[in-house]
Amino acid sequence: MVTMENKGAVKEAVNLLKEKRDLGLKTKAYLRRWMILFVFSYYASVNSIQWIEYSSITHIVVKYYNVSTLAVNWTSIVYCAVYPFLVIPASYVIDKKGLRMAGLIGCIGTLIGTGIKVLSIRNDLFWVVLLGQTIVSASQLVIICLPPKIASVWFKPNEVSTACSLGVFGTQMGCAIGYVLPPMVVRDSDNIDEIGYGLKVLCWILTASMIPVTLAVLCYFPDEPPLPPSNAQASLREVKKEFESSEFFKSVKKLFLNRGFVTHMIAYSINVGVFSAVGTLLNQFILQHFENANEDAGIMGFVMVIAGMIGSVLFGIILDKTHKYKEINLLIYLLSALSILSLMFSLEYRSKVMTYIGCIIVGTFTNAYMPVGFELAMELTYPSEESTTTGILMAGTQILGVVFTVALGYFNMWMGCFWALATQSAFLFLGTVVTALVPNTLLRQEAYKLNNVGFDRKASYHGSRLVFIE
Repeated sequence: MVTMENKGAVKEAVNLLKEKRDLGLKTKAYLRRWMILFVFSYYASVNSIQWIEYSSITHIVVKYYNVSTLAVNWTSIVYCAVYPFLVIPASYVIDKKGLRMAGLIGCIGTLIGTGIKVLSIRNDLFWVVLLGQTIVSASQLVIICLPPKIASVWFKPNEVSTACSLGVFGTQMGCAIGYVLPPMVVRDSDNIDEIGYGLKVLCWILTASMIPVTLAVLCYFPDEPPLPPSNAQASLREVKKEFESSEFFKSVKKLFLNRGFVTHMIAYSINVGVFSAVGTLLNQFILQHFENANEDAGIMGFVMVIAGMIGSVLFGIILDKTHKYKEINLLIYLLSALSILSLMFSLEYRSKVMTYIGCIIVGTFTNAYMPVGFELAMELTYPSEESTTTGILMAGTQILGVVFTVALGYFNMWMGCFWALATQSAFLFLGTVVTALVPNTLLRQEAYKLNNVGFDRKASYHGSRLVFIE
């Protein structure tokens, strides 16, 4: 809600921006926006394949490199571990240099890290695997911050949530492929050389797949379209100032002073942290309950992520239609907690059919929560820079992703799969309570309602109240 004492200032600011629009603010949604989104989704997919690349064949990697399962877990954990240290620099680069530079860093970094792993095919070179994974995971820092930015800069207001969901769709597709591609290419064998050959083929497939998309980004991946897609974006361009480092760090500080955003960040971090932990150890859980189920483990992981992708798009469309951001977040969160319970009992009863269904339920809600949570964060922090908001939001998830994955690995060894998963369900129920405490403050929707004019980037807010400064 807008404060009464600022009602006159709001009206004056809106009228002024209306005059600017009438005098020359033109908008256009370019067809090429879908090509930009496709290119982004493609290289985001190849990057995220590598998150689960080695964990989906843990037992084979253990055999070939003669390392522990916990060491193999670190090929996934490193994605989370580097994030807190690099998130601020990554957000700084995106805000200062724009979408094109972010696209180049994401593509080229992924290509380099993937290429390095081609050189890791020898029993004593597991450290090269970790080096390549570290570079790829560092590149993902700029990749996962971009969906909300691309959606707002290129797409119409009624497409923003859908576009954001489709951007996250690429990352989720990569996770799904990461569960089924490695078991198909790298076959278990008593012959170490055969395993090495499979690993080499896998690394070459991923490296070759990055070359065309990197060339595409080099040739065409602009910072923004010639004309903005909405009046809100047009007005933001009108008042946009040169990037200043001091303003960037002030905006970061403002995010941490926004109680609603911080509360949501805690809840979001718990949910995504649990998904990261369960996704990383899923192969181990399946093989503990079903002998010689290597292919089933990969397919279960695949259907889990595919279900999440479908859920992401559906919930993105629902958000665009209803704008019930907090309500839908709360509902998905509660169902996420219940979905882990379904997986626990499916594994306990050792029923493959039930386990497949459990994986589908887990994916539908825990994976679909990611873009829905993104959108609530954008509403709570508007008009803050989307990439900065996303970067800070994801920082907490990566920290808890490391903690939950390492802890879940030890819980699995000490207590068994059932009680290890029970701890994750308990965390999700806690996160549901935290989500209920998030204020239902939709700042971006208030901007759209004001005649689709938009806010000055200098607008500030305190709690749930907007104060316009012209």
